[in-house]
Amino acid sequence: MSHTVKITTTTTSNSNAIILNSGYLKTVPGLLKLGELILGIISVGIVAYYYTNGYNVYFKGDLFFFLMATTFMICTFCLLLSCLISWSTGGLISKTMFELIYHAVATILLLASSVNFLVKINNHVWKNTVHEAYMAASIIGLINTILYLLSAIFAQRQYRGI
Repeated sequence: MSHTVKITTTTTSNSNAIILNSGYLKTVPGLLKLGELILGIISVGIVAYYYTNGYNVYFKGDLFFFLMATTFMICTFCLLLSCLISWSTGGLISKTMFELIYHAVATILLLASSVNFLVKINNHVWKNTVHEAYMAASIIGLINTILYLLSAIFAQRQYRGI
């Protein structure tokens, strides 16, 4: 019985240069992570600006939203960065259960915090620029929830090998 064996050689050099895996950003999971990160930065920036300027006494629910958006923004940044600076991470981490669990938890908690924040804002009697900015942040949080849901679906398909 004969077998065909293919031998692949890879030449590596020991250098201090950091090579980015920019091809990861051309994949659907890479684009979703980039979108999640950008929307997370925007929503955290809006809430942080008004929260630190003393507007948190008017609205309730902003701290829960702020914590959830910040938590998932930081973890998404770490995931994206690890996939960009390592050639193997993007392919390996998508085959583990971590990415599916992370995106499912992010979807649930970000949805809960965005809806809670949106309800608290809509029940507020005073309408001003803070109201509009917080409304925009909560809507961005809902859009980000959709991106995390799509990432969870892609992670589930990747984990199952579909």
